[in-house]
Amino acid sequence: MDNPNYKSGFVALIGRPNVGKSTLLNYIVGQKVAIMSGVAQTTRNKIQGIYTSKQAQIVFIDTPGVHKPANKLGNFMERSTMSALDDVDAVLFVVSATEQRGAGDDFIIKRLKKVQRPIYLVVNKIDQVSPNDLPGIVAQYQNSLPFKSVVPVSALQGNNVNGLIDQLVAGLPHGPQYYPADQISDHPERFVIAEMIREKIFMLTRDEVPHSVAVDVTSVKREDAEHVHISANIIVERPGQKGIIIGRRGQMLKKIGTMARHDIEHLLGDKVFLQLWVKVVPGWRDKSTLLKDYGYRDKDY
Repeated sequence: MDNPNYKSGFVALIGRPNVGKSTLLNYIVGQKVAIMSGVAQTTRNKIQGIYTSKQAQIVFIDTPGVHKPANKLGNFMERSTMSALDDVDAVLFVVSATEQRGAGDDFIIKRLKKVQRPIYLVVNKIDQVSPNDLPGIVAQYQNSLPFKSVVPVSALQGNNVNGLIDQLVAGLPHGPQYYPADQISDHPERFVIAEMIREKIFMLTRDEVPHSVAVDVTSVKREDAEHVHISANIIVERPGQKGIIIGRRGQMLKKIGTMARHDIEHLLGDKVFLQLWVKVVPGWRDKSTLLKDYGYRDKDY
């Protein structure tokens, strides 16, 4: 990078489940890299979304929503969240304007007191509340940490997101462009494909299955210049969950596949043939070897 004034750095997003961290990340990078769902705990790995302009590059680390761990997967998710804060240039603490400050926020604030980096309070979902309510919402958090700035945004509509980026860039150190300008994530294609399939499962099955689901992409083969053949296993813990995902006469699985294929084709820019199977693996969330097989590796964090 020849520009001596170029800025770059790493920024972590942290917040309770469902405050809109993934929606914010996707809006900033302009393409879906983090799955979005109304179901808590949908983001399991630290997804890096990369924002690049002529003046700066920001590498965003989206952490899993903070919650009390109930199993090994939960423990992994919490370790992933907290380790993301140890080596970044700034932290975005994202809260929802539609929810009161709660125990999850207090837990995050306690951890952030140890962070020696600029912390921005991002109040998301301002499109869902009256502007008159905003001062009261901000007041719940304002004195809990020495925030560098308080930034109200609507990640869904994009309100003030550019203002947030401008503030981040202003505070970043001078540095190199780490990734090519057209790269939006450092995850391999298989990871992103699995996330897209998992998002559709969440979207379509809601509270019936979600936290017991993993997606293992077993094969990505390019058939020719324009066609990609993808095979993936949907992993559940109980036979009843398998029945829900397959659906009557296979209709649910077909719907999941059709919706996921559409997103994957947009990602790859090619026609995709997607084959999905559903496998029952009892207790996979508490088995370390299986967590590693399905992509949850401590060594990556």
